[in-house]
Amino acid sequence: MPGQTFPRSLRMLTASQYSHVFSDARRFGNKSFTLLVRKNELSHPRLGLAIAKKNVKHAVDRNRIKRLLRESFRKRQHLLPPIDIIAMCRPSAIQLSNAQILEQLEQQWRYMQKKLSS
Repeated sequence: MPGQTFPRSLRMLTASQYSHVFSDARRFGNKSFTLLVRKNELSHPRLGLAIAKKNVKHAVDRNRIKRLLRESFRKRQHLLPPIDIIAMCRPSAIQLSNAQILEQLEQQWRYMQKKLSS
């Protein structure tokens, strides 16, 4: 589908961008994922990933989770307000299948969107 790319402009790239969100974030979470959210001054949302080696030991698992997070964000980006999002996961996330991860993330996006719009 056109318009569903994930260019650099939709990514959080620098430590200062991450620090800005960590300093005063609104937290949304479930049993496997935590999303830290803060409004930005741009016209679009941005995604940052903080998948800790402490929680997900194997690189293959960290990469799978990051790939699924990016994919889920890419599909929802046009529905989200201008916010910065840092996605983190808990150790329980590696037990989930790809479909379960995507479903949990979809629920999080909907819940977050509902809470931020009100």
